[in-house]
Amino acid sequence: MVDAIADFLAMLAAERGAAANTLAAYRRDLVAAQAVVGDLASADGAKLETLGQAWRDLAPSSVARKVSALRQFYGFLIDEGRRTDDPTSAMPRPRSRRPLPRLLDHHDIKQLFSHAEQEATTHDAPGLRMLALLELLYGSGLRATELVSLPLSAVPRDAPLLTIAGKGGQQRMVPVGKRAGMALSAWLAVRPSGGKHVFPSPGGGHLTRVRLFQLLRDLALRADIDPARISPHVLRHAFATHLLEGGADLRVLQTLLGHADIATTQIYTHVDAARLVALVNLRHPLAEGAAGGHAPRLTGARHIPSAKP
Repeated sequence: MVDAIADFLAMLAAERGAAANTLAAYRRDLVAAQAVVGDLASADGAKLETLGQAWRDLAPSSVARKVSALRQFYGFLIDEGRRTDDPTSAMPRPRSRRPLPRLLDHHDIKQLFSHAEQEATTHDAPGLRMLALLELLYGSGLRATELVSLPLSAVPRDAPLLTIAGKGGQQRMVPVGKRAGMALSAWLAVRPSGGKHVFPSPGGGHLTRVRLFQLLRDLALRADIDPARISPHVLRHAFATHLLEGGADLRVLQTLLGHADIATTQIYTHVDAARLVALVNLRHPLAEGAAGGHAPRLTGARHIPSAKP
């Protein structure tokens, strides 16, 4: 019933601090499932089994998301005493692998920044804003939503840190490097007056995620980079990947990215396999070059360039 779905969503918001986008996604998945099987709160395993046919054309990751929503929904009903059984064992259980993030190498980053910096030298507001956006995406690893909704109050005058309200309203402190700090200061000096956001929109709110995406794609075109390879999330991936290449600790990276589970952060370790091989060659007691080491060197290591663009 709709009331059960509403109660479940209210629990997610109150007890888990789920964001509005998360709640909307759960609502869509549950309402869509209810359209197939009827009242979700009373559906049995036989009815849930029919969802496999309804989901046959969906990607495994989409099916996995829907299954997760339903399992949590029925877990909620059991906890609340509204059901005594869990019918979700009848649903399909796709094995989906977390996709590896699209990557930008150091050359791409250098080319992108070079063009943005050149455009910012005219000191016009659009160019300075674009450079500030780019610096905060790549230099601080902010999510698109975190960046566009950044309030002026989150930018301190005397500390190189931003106070970010991430997913679920969880706050974290994000360091701002010298480059990003200079770009941000330059933008704030020409920023239109009024409003409470660092990146305001003409309508009185803040820059939208869609507009941020468009600005990045347009910059990529001007910088002679395939725009299909650029997005706010890709720059966040580049931030994480290049920090790991530079020797950052995985737990530190988890904190910087605002990941609740380190398993989410560990996806970035795949790109650093070459550095790990080089580390074993250099530091293992039996490796050639280490003290007393005479074993043959591992192959496959390559030079990892500096993380600086």
